[in-house]
Amino acid sequence: MMAIDARTRVLLIDDHPLVRIGLAGLIDAESTMMVCGQAGSVAEVAPLIAGVDPDVVVLDLMLKDGSGLELLKSLVASSPHLRILVLSMHDQRVYAERCLRAGAKGYLMKEEAAALVIDALRAVSSGGVFLSPSLGAPGPHARAPIEDLSDREMRVFELIGEGLPTRAIAERLDLSDKTVEAHKAHIKKKLHIEHAPDLSRLAFSWGATAPQHRPPACPPGSQDPSGG
Repeated sequence: MMAIDARTRVLLIDDHPLVRIGLAGLIDAESTMMVCGQAGSVAEVAPLIAGVDPDVVVLDLMLKDGSGLELLKSLVASSPHLRILVLSMHDQRVYAERCLRAGAKGYLMKEEAAALVIDALRAVSSGGVFLSPSLGAPGPHARAPIEDLSDREMRVFELIGEGLPTRAIAERLDLSDKTVEAHKAHIKKKLHIEHAPDLSRLAFSWGATAPQHRPPACPPGSQDPSGG
């Protein structure tokens, strides 16, 4: 009778092949874990999950072809049994809280991954929650204005930081230009910003703390050609 492999099955989702190779080496070296699949884009994930049946997903928050946060929500909705560990360059509490609210069970900084990824996977796979130590202890903290942005507003803000004009953002998010302009107005109000160029500069500055996958479509601070 064939023995059943009881190792925790881990799916890696990261658009950097070297990151995946490094993580796979760490995970496969553990006798209780194995990497069952790897994906480099949002588009690859759904068919891959159906084929490899992972227990845990390690998810990069910044992907070339979409939002890691939106993918997280989709995975939680379609496969509620999955335990998801987010791996991110962002150390801002705003992202960790959003991911946990969306259903992630852990949030680990990439700079800490080599030392802590196995501990994080053990905690998440056993039903616990793991937070990167650099985030500090959970609990009340002084809120930054950006934390008041909704998830959709945050995504629009990120795309503004990539230099995308209103029309391109609308196409990316499958929204109307008018809806994107409404989101921009809400963002400016919440961040206490009056003018579009100031919003573009702030968004670009925020996005510069994370790796960018493409050059800005227009120079930061330039007028949005679609107005806004």
